[in-house]
Amino acid sequence: MNIFNRYFWQETSFSILMIMLGLLAMFSFFDLIQELDSLGRGNYGINNMLVFVLLSVPGHIYEVVPVAVLLGMMYSLGTLGGNSELIVMRVSGLSLQQIGYALIKIGLLFTVITFLVGELIAPISEKMAQRMRIKATDSVVAQDFKSGLWIKDGKSFVNVETVLPDATLLNVHIYEFDEKFRLRSISNAKQGSYRDDKWGLKEVTQTQFNYQKKLEENSVQTAFFDKANWKSLIRPELLNVLLVLPEKMSAWNLYSFIQHLSRNNQKTTRYEVALWAKMTYPLACVVMVILALPFGFLQQRAGGTSTKIFIGILLGVLYQIMNRVFVHLGVLNDWSPMVSAITPTLLFLAAGLAMIVWIEHR
Repeated sequence: MNIFNRYFWQETSFSILMIMLGLLAMFSFFDLIQELDSLGRGNYGINNMLVFVLLSVPGHIYEVVPVAVLLGMMYSLGTLGGNSELIVMRVSGLSLQQIGYALIKIGLLFTVITFLVGELIAPISEKMAQRMRIKATDSVVAQDFKSGLWIKDGKSFVNVETVLPDATLLNVHIYEFDEKFRLRSISNAKQGSYRDDKWGLKEVTQTQFNYQKKLEENSVQTAFFDKANWKSLIRPELLNVLLVLPEKMSAWNLYSFIQHLSRNNQKTTRYEVALWAKMTYPLACVVMVILALPFGFLQQRAGGTSTKIFIGILLGVLYQIMNRVFVHLGVLNDWSPMVSAITPTLLFLAAGLAMIVWIEHR
């Protein structure tokens, strides 16, 4: 069996890697075309553009590995089937299950690669790419409102007009409320930077509202500080969500951000779906192996290798589309995050197993 394992590895891994390189070249070319619009803005030159495209490659690797596994497996198994090698293996006593186990081991290897790239490399490279691009084009981190970023922090609401790529905050406004939801203080700072588990604020103007039992005894006090410390649940890591899409964040950062939102009673559905997708997406490599296996045993009259490759491309595109659709439907309809993330993979797994059973009993 070890001989068959080595043979399958030699026949499939080269095809998978070549297809992966082709897909990466295509996506990098599209990135290059898209970045041409930003060329010349600020200090954003050719070198910056090429570095940005290069730093975007790990994120594309994470996305294309399952599709490359599917196409590579279908091509290799189609070639083996066309040469009747798979039939000879079965006649020699090798069962369909044994062939499947040998190929699944290859799928597991690419599952590990996908997980490691998605967790350790892609989030860092994506963040570096966005920071470099924002700094070179003299831009700021994109925000949802014209007034800047709004964050709930315990009993306070924080408004940050500008977030720089190094997580420095400019024009920070902190609105603190008491247990009765009355405004207790307003703090305005020109700048904030995180150090030693706290935010250091500069040029702070603080207005405090003192409420008494009698209305006429209420008072307002204003004070100015050159420097002040601000203890907050907000961490620079949580601001990574402004630089990196949830789907490209690491599972740990997603979990931390979900915890922060939960503590502040904010909606977490989108980030929970992204977290579950991060945990289940690498397993798609194994599912793609199972889906590709039956195509090696189809007769040549049912379609040549080129036809099978075309079908593989359609299946790969369909899988990516279904992943995106189910994520958005889950967020819009408040479906279970686990169901939204894992349903496309389970559907493809069921289709692959059904085809294997059909091939086995044909």
